[in-house]
Amino acid sequence: MTDRTITLTTAQAIISYLNNQFIEIDGEEMRVFGGGFGIFGHGNVTCLGEALYDVRDTLPLYRGQNEQSMGFAAAAYTKQWLRQRFMFCTASAGPGTANLLTSAALAHANRLPMLMLCGDAYITRLPDPVLQQLEHYGNPTLGVNDAFKAVTRFWDRITHPAQILQSLPAALATMLDPADCGPAFIGLPQDVQGWTFEYPASFFEKRVHRIRRQSPDVAEISDAVALLKKAKRPVIIAGGGVQYSGAVAELTAFAEAHDIPVIETIAGRANMLQGHPLNIGPVGVTGSDSANAVAEKADVILAVGTRLQDFTTGSWTAFAKDAKIIGLNVARHDAVKHLSMPIVGDAKLALGALSALGDYKAPATWVDFAKAERVKWVAYTDEITTPSNGPNSYAQAIRVVNDLCDPRDRVVAAAGGLPAEVTAHWQTKDIGTVDVEFGFSCMGYEIAGGWGARIAQSEREPEKDTIVFTGDGSYLLMNSDIYSSVLTGKKLIICVLDNGGFAVINKLQNNTGNESFNNLIADCPTVPAPFTVDFEAHAASMGANAETVANPAELGEAFKRAKAADKTSVIVMKVDAYEGWTTQGHAWWEVGTPHVTEHAKVAEKHAEIEASRSKQRKGV
Repeated sequence: MTDRTITLTTAQAIISYLNNQFIEIDGEEMRVFGGGFGIFGHGNVTCLGEALYDVRDTLPLYRGQNEQSMGFAAAAYTKQWLRQRFMFCTASAGPGTANLLTSAALAHANRLPMLMLCGDAYITRLPDPVLQQLEHYGNPTLGVNDAFKAVTRFWDRITHPAQILQSLPAALATMLDPADCGPAFIGLPQDVQGWTFEYPASFFEKRVHRIRRQSPDVAEISDAVALLKKAKRPVIIAGGGVQYSGAVAELTAFAEAHDIPVIETIAGRANMLQGHPLNIGPVGVTGSDSANAVAEKADVILAVGTRLQDFTTGSWTAFAKDAKIIGLNVARHDAVKHLSMPIVGDAKLALGALSALGDYKAPATWVDFAKAERVKWVAYTDEITTPSNGPNSYAQAIRVVNDLCDPRDRVVAAAGGLPAEVTAHWQTKDIGTVDVEFGFSCMGYEIAGGWGARIAQSEREPEKDTIVFTGDGSYLLMNSDIYSSVLTGKKLIICVLDNGGFAVINKLQNNTGNESFNNLIADCPTVPAPFTVDFEAHAASMGANAETVANPAELGEAFKRAKAADKTSVIVMKVDAYEGWTTQGHAWWEVGTPHVTEHAKVAEKHAEIEASRSKQRKGV
């Protein structure tokens, strides 16, 4: 019996397929795609736009203001959904699509799935060269869209309508794969989008997907158990993969059963509650003295769901050179880093399998040491975050908001100084409530990511708030999704902490012996007369509630008003560019410094920095 066919354009077939893909989450079936973000132009409005119009009720299309911010919003959306649901982004041919490159890189670095449906040049080439088309004289097939090959997990260009029968399921399988997930790109030539094909009707039937859980290898579990049983100073590093696996309860139970201290990565913040006695704090360059002290002395490190990036490992100086690492990760690439003993598999299943550790418990002296270090760190953070302690600072603002927020409110931060300060000082009130984007450390993610997170949050916890921390630098780079949040009724609370420029990079500049130059507005030689941006007026012009406060006490009152409001609120407070930074808790971080210089302070700092290189593990 032959399959019934349906005549559809390529664009219509793509959207019909996406509209019929479902996923089972906690026993409930819902669409894999929560919708999409789109800016129309030539290359996607006439054909893809026509197809999207017919499913506007089931695949809502959020109108973006900037393609890059659309991608950031999509990344934050899927992070909120723990990579179980995601969004598509559609952009026009040429610069519209090119604007998505940075957000694709962010999604790739953070292992976050999103689908890009982007306009492309005509396959027939009859009208070439068309508006905004790049021409490569020796290769007419090469264009802007080929640049996405470096920043996607799946890439294809549809040159015939039949291709989507293979390409779409392959792209979806990639995005749903816990080991290989990341952004997928599909280039859609403007002519091919409108071409028709006799598609089999079965291609558009409802399909229900589930996230694969890969069982760990028995021998790898056995090897890890044998190593852990010998450990005198074990520690668990909890990464973002713990939450993606839904393994928070298993991680906590394992740590409690064996009395093993837990330290968190930036992506793994909010794996454990602040008050848990085995939560020793965040590790690494932006970590805590407590976690770094434990990491430095540990003899066996169980790294769960982390890619061990340099801010976690202190550029591989945070651990003893002879420490043994067990890499528990669903992705083989991450599990074997630095010659780790690998456990390739799902964290939830693998942590359960490690129960073969039996009645082993870490020595009490080791656990007592870890807890004592934590007590000292908590005392330090309590002091530095006290609102009356010195000039206005990031740390004080974080404390005020943290004290007043609901346990299930979500906090979003990204590049600049705020990720370090949020990671160090945010007191986790509930699991999975922190999104500090530091995989790609991308300025501009904050407000756009907040919008995407709020869209996802409103689907499950509409009564809670999404709180954004951003500096003045990131705000000026990308702020248009204040307008997006007002337009769509997706309320945000945005704290703009103005330190007069790129203050954290100025700090790095100074800490390496360099003079302040071109980071703070006051130190820009091309700026003859610095002035202060009226962030309050700017935010208000986009429809948000906005106010400027003078100090943390006023910030607290403004935050209460923002909580009570029914639309986006922007609260602006000036903070000091030089004082109030967290000075403790930092591991060594490799930065390139001049080996030859005429500046004595730079030479001195270079020698100081290089002196710590002796602690660096060399991959063994």
